[in-house]
Amino acid sequence: MRNKGQVTVFIVVAVVLVALVAGYFLLKDSFNFISIPANVEPVYQNFLSCLEENTLLGIDVLESQGGYIEVPTFEAGSEYAPFSNQLDFLGNPVPYWYYISANGLEKEQVPTKTEMEEALASFIDGRIRDCGFDDFYAEGYEINQGEPISEVSIRGGEVVVNLKMDLSITKEEDSSTISSHKLAVNSNLGTLYDSAIKVYEKENEELFLERYTVDNLRLYAPVDGVEITCSPQIWNSQEVFDELQNAIESNTLALRTKGNDYTLKDEINKYFVIDEDFGVSVNFINSKNWPYYYEVNPSEGDLLVSLPVGNQPGLGIMGFCYVPYHYVYDVKYPVLVQTSLNEEIFQFPMAVVLDNNNPRKPLDVEAVGSQFTNLCEYSDTPVSVKTYDIGFNSVNTNISFECFGTKCDIGETINGELDGMFPQCVNGFIVAKADGFKESKYLFSTISSGNVDIILDKVYETEVNLKLGGVDYNGESIVTFKSDSDSKTIVYPEQKSVELMEGQYEVQVQIYGDSNIKFPSSKSQQCVDVPQQGFGRILGLTKERCYDIEVPGQTITQVLIGGGKQNYYILESELKSSSSITINADKVTKPTSIEEMQMNYILYDQRGLEINFR
Repeated sequence: MRNKGQVTVFIVVAVVLVALVAGYFLLKDSFNFISIPANVEPVYQNFLSCLEENTLLGIDVLESQGGYIEVPTFEAGSEYAPFSNQLDFLGNPVPYWYYISANGLEKEQVPTKTEMEEALASFIDGRIRDCGFDDFYAEGYEINQGEPISEVSIRGGEVVVNLKMDLSITKEEDSSTISSHKLAVNSNLGTLYDSAIKVYEKENEELFLERYTVDNLRLYAPVDGVEITCSPQIWNSQEVFDELQNAIESNTLALRTKGNDYTLKDEINKYFVIDEDFGVSVNFINSKNWPYYYEVNPSEGDLLVSLPVGNQPGLGIMGFCYVPYHYVYDVKYPVLVQTSLNEEIFQFPMAVVLDNNNPRKPLDVEAVGSQFTNLCEYSDTPVSVKTYDIGFNSVNTNISFECFGTKCDIGETINGELDGMFPQCVNGFIVAKADGFKESKYLFSTISSGNVDIILDKVYETEVNLKLGGVDYNGESIVTFKSDSDSKTIVYPEQKSVELMEGQYEVQVQIYGDSNIKFPSSKSQQCVDVPQQGFGRILGLTKERCYDIEVPGQTITQVLIGGGKQNYYILESELKSSSSITINADKVTKPTSIEEMQMNYILYDQRGLEINFR
């Protein structure tokens, strides 16, 4: 029995030795056993330090530039989409992961982790041979480096670098050549990138940033509603936009996620919390100094004007006035997303887009780089464009081409002429723009070459002077110049100039004065026939149902006290030789009742205006 036990022990020991030997030969390439003479060790440690510094620098660039070391080729923005494909953040270009291109296409440029690993490896290869050994050369060392080939693996809490490069170090009798160099640096790059992808995909699926923007829009800008008043409601669109920008900037910074820095304060103010834990801290940043696109319709120049209902002839039975309004906005702006852990930050920007007061449609794609066909890249149709003013004098203009939401910049006319290459499109628009002229669009199909002549109307800035009953007037008024192609409205006297061009206009002037007409609240009943329920509905039977209607009391503070309408053809010679237009309107009696208010509107429709250029 004792002999059998000894044999068993020998067998076990033999199996273990065989396993160790086999394991060594199988895994020897995975170990980095380096035997370096003591005299050579300082040089190699300096080299490893340099490798670590380059790796950390590359990681920092990746994190600060949205996963890129070499950013994509710059794409300029446009008036429609002013983003370009990069956000300038503190002087550093950060590629957008989602943006709207200059010609209106949705684009993504989200790097994959593999692309980041390859970019970091290339970065290391390009810098590792520049490691400084000057001090060692002075001590008599000979150092030679081969061609580097790096492999990088980005993991949750570290970045591992495997560098293949012959590094020969010699001093006196000591010499060593090291061909394989392995380094692992502590970094949260992988964790932060994974969290950034989750944030991006959640935004793409739920559009939570756009939904916050809708809330901001409805809180800080006139969208739709009704005001109980007999005076027009007027907003300055630039002031509306400034207030909206301030709200977006502040409220975007207030957004939080259920990350590792989630606090009781966040729990109390749940409105600003995105209901998901991404495993790291997430910040959302916007600045009103970044590119913005903002458009609102209907508008008259820089003004949003809504006119009252109830003071027109025939509506006196209503007994009150109200101003309904509905405005449609397009808004585009960038948000920078930062994921952070232990003072390490990964950041990327994306565009937030509202279209007709509503969030954009989610992209039906994965979070990887996507390619979109760019119509402007296929410009192969020659077209000759000539641009003139109304007197057939040559005008130097910027020429672009619009087709199905895509806008391509073609070039500039020289002495009013341009021979350009256009993308093929049926019923596109050639657009000519020049300072001091109204933008002109010409319908043209670029399936084949051709020649186009475009006439631009010269625009003149003209001062407006109002008179009421022949006397200069500086009270509140609304002056409108309506033509078939354009409409300009100014609120006088805050605005005293208007841009006009030759053409037929209907000039309208409404002059308002202070009032204190009070209308008490009233109640009335309105009855309508509604279908009966059950079998009676089948037979088409109805029954009367009555509703109580309560009209709130109101005080009218502004009433019409003068004005009129006049059709007038404005000649370019008048605009060129004059610096101002004087408009004289007739007075009407200041009203003291709703009936008198309606009478004033009847007189307003019948009165003309005296118009003189000076």
